[in-house]
Amino acid sequence: MPDTVNTTREFVDQLRSASDEELRDRKRHIIESLFNLRFRMASGQIDDPKRVRKYRKAIARIETILRERELGINQ
Repeated sequence: MPDTVNTTREFVDQLRSASDEELRDRKRHIIESLFNLRFRMASGQIDDPKRVRKYRKAIARIETILRERELGINQ
């Protein structure tokens, strides 16, 4: 989860060290959390609206890493 790390760098390092299957599972979990978060936000139950943006960026980072691996790009 993006909420469990202190910096973006730590999060990206964790993603890069994970396998493709772990990344797909993590992405699915974040998408489900984002879905639930949006419902809570619509009902006014959320205290940190920036979490939606964090989750969307986390999904994009995971997709980028998966695509880099698919293309054989190493960074």
